[in-house]
Amino acid sequence: MSQDQLDQRIHDYILAHPEVLVQALQSLDERQRQAEAAEARKVLKARAADVFNDKQSPVGGNAQGNVTLVEFFDYNCPYCRMMAPIMEQAVADDPQLRIVYKEFPILGPDSVFAAKAALAADKQGKYAAFHKALYAAKTRVTEAVVLKTAAEAGLDVERMKADMRQPDIQASIDRNTELAQALRITGTPGFVAGDQIYPGATDLATLKTFVNQARAGK
Repeated sequence: MSQDQLDQRIHDYILAHPEVLVQALQSLDERQRQAEAAEARKVLKARAADVFNDKQSPVGGNAQGNVTLVEFFDYNCPYCRMMAPIMEQAVADDPQLRIVYKEFPILGPDSVFAAKAALAADKQGKYAAFHKALYAAKTRVTEAVVLKTAAEAGLDVERMKADMRQPDIQASIDRNTELAQALRITGTPGFVAGDQIYPGATDLATLKTFVNQARAGK
């Protein structure tokens, strides 16, 4: 069979069975996803200190716990808001769970302002209370909402504003953004535990399974 005849037979077969193209594309997509996941795990292994032990990232739960769950989030992300009570329950149910909060404001200037305010609140020792209060607002977290929430949470608002302008605050957000990109986390929320990355919101049972798998892998 000549090459032209072979090409024609392939052409005719594809026309008669177009589903093979769909299957081929699906297979290609799956291989690409697997390759990206493998690359992300390599980055996670190489940069574990940045992910789990960055001194500029606020810590919740048990700071001396035996397993760490890292969350990349945005205060204006509805899925992050949905996860907030689930995260609280996970901490309540697991006294050995350590949480690392990665401010990852990807939804515009309001989110950036909120992230800077939260990191500034950490300088006053009130990150946890402020973090919870922002989600409790149940509305878009604008600059006005942030300032109102800060005052209600007992923060020194003027000090917070001054701290928000400090270069280390922007540097922390920049590091989180670069790290998320390296880990192939393109949306919020994104979770990391052990050597695994979990993109997107989930339920409490799945989150606990994710954490326990990381704990078992130690």
